[in-house]
Amino acid sequence: MPQPSGRARIVLAEVSRRDTRDSRAERTRAEIAQQTRVGEALVRGLVRAQMALALRMSLVVLIGLGGLPWLFAIAPAVGRVTVFGVNLPWLLLGLASFPFLIAVGWAYVRLAERNEQDFTDLVQRPER
Repeated sequence: MPQPSGRARIVLAEVSRRDTRDSRAERTRAEIAQQTRVGEALVRGLVRAQMALALRMSLVVLIGLGGLPWLFAIAPAVGRVTVFGVNLPWLLLGLASFPFLIAVGWAYVRLAERNEQDFTDLVQRPER
């Protein structure tokens, strides 16, 4: 059986760099937890991003669903179109609105999670 050599290579620069990165990320997390000015600014930025996203998605729903009655009022011929014996307004507002709302909700969740991931990456990012 071969004997292990008594020598070991220790690289202190890598350990030191990792510890510095970890301490900086820990400092940022502490600032958020202690609600310092920096922590408040970071959280306020996340809240602002989430609010802007919610307002944009609300605008999409408002235009998408709220625009249909306007369309039928401006162009009454479109409102009289029938598909499979059912008037187009009933189909759009009664059936097509649900997949539309599900798609908007799915997009909102994905984009909100992306905002949160960006925030997490910012907090855990090593300072340069």
